[in-house]
Amino acid sequence: MREHRVNPVDAIWLNMDRPQNLMVIECVLFLEGPVDRERLHRVIQRRLVDAYPVFSRRPTTPRHRWSRARWQDVPDLDVAAHIREARLPAPGDSAALQEYVAGFFGTPLPRDRPLWEIHLVEGLAEGTAIYVRLHHALADGIALTQVLLSLTDAAADADVDAADEGGARHHGVGELIQVARRVVPEVPGLVRPSRVRAGVVAAIRTALSGLGVVRKLLLTRNPESSLAGAAGERKRAVWSDPVDLQLVKDIARASDATVNDVLVSALAGSLERYQLSHEGRTRDIPTMIPVNLRPAHVPLPRELGNRFTLVLLLLPSGLTDATERLAETKRRMDEIKRSPEPVITFALILGIGRLGRRLSRLLVTFFAGKASGVTTNVPGPREHRYLAGTRITSLLGWVPGSADQALGTCIFTYAGTVRVGFKTDSRVIPDPERVLDAFHAEIEELSRDLVASAR
Repeated sequence: MREHRVNPVDAIWLNMDRPQNLMVIECVLFLEGPVDRERLHRVIQRRLVDAYPVFSRRPTTPRHRWSRARWQDVPDLDVAAHIREARLPAPGDSAALQEYVAGFFGTPLPRDRPLWEIHLVEGLAEGTAIYVRLHHALADGIALTQVLLSLTDAAADADVDAADEGGARHHGVGELIQVARRVVPEVPGLVRPSRVRAGVVAAIRTALSGLGVVRKLLLTRNPESSLAGAAGERKRAVWSDPVDLQLVKDIARASDATVNDVLVSALAGSLERYQLSHEGRTRDIPTMIPVNLRPAHVPLPRELGNRFTLVLLLLPSGLTDATERLAETKRRMDEIKRSPEPVITFALILGIGRLGRRLSRLLVTFFAGKASGVTTNVPGPREHRYLAGTRITSLLGWVPGSADQALGTCIFTYAGTVRVGFKTDSRVIPDPERVLDAFHAEIEELSRDLVASAR
């Protein structure tokens, strides 16, 4: 069987599975009715396995400590072997589905076959759920969400064999190319004295900003709080009902902020409220945010792989109200957008990937220990999509945490709604419902402030 060397960056995630945090990306698709199994199998075969070769490859064990892992082709892959079927017990509510999903958060994907599986979960009071597990070594969460959305169609009766271009519009804090253009001055015209002076000033500012980023990456610590601790193997999952996206847009417009600013601010407020209820005091909680490095207009490569970076955001706390917290969140987000942090962290990831398994683990653990977890905000399709002929009502997905990270947050906008989901470590955060309730309370406070300012 043919073998292919694992990309150094992909190898980081292939080797980072730990009992307390597996490198598995978890996604849940909510559908309004039953799914045609035969059609689902055909969609997965055509648009997943045939389209992206890594889904028909399994990892091999390196022959030597210093050698790199390889992908090995699995000929005649049986798609059905990667699809589980399950039925929830009555009443088939959200709590039952959350318990089912969380029950697999600590289960490794078998290494003797390609690193993915799909669960068709029936017995829900409202429709069907598709639960997808994909190893981070296949690709980053941004790319894999686009891959999953490539399985969907704009209409129920779409041709299974015809690809549909309705994938996710993924944006992080900023595209690398946009950051690079701010960091590196344009070459034409630099010989003019005024351009020379401007170039020197820009270079000095960039250097100073870079030093600040390095200092931030080295010195930031995840503070002792009710959101930090030694993670265990058991996890929990909770998620909200869909929230009207227009409300979030109205808050953003009135605050001269973005939708992302509002949702991340609501997360900051929820963690402040959670800390107050447990400790009576608050601290800024650091979280990692993935940044997409692929140009939005370029199709995904068939080989996929990881092409992203991470930035570190301190979620503000200790402020007087939700409006002030939103303003501070926007300020911090804007500061990251103007900085070379995505460029520096991307270079750091590339370097770590070439240092060997043992040293890579140590460095990833070191940097992971600086944050409570990972926060993703995915702007999905504006219109409803269909999977194997059944309409998708909403989606969620979590990227994995590392080391002892205990809090994963997913915010997913889709078809005029937004949904938030939390993946928490049961030992550190045994009551994620309180985080979720606090998130809703923060949105409600921002909404009241909006109404009050309109008067």
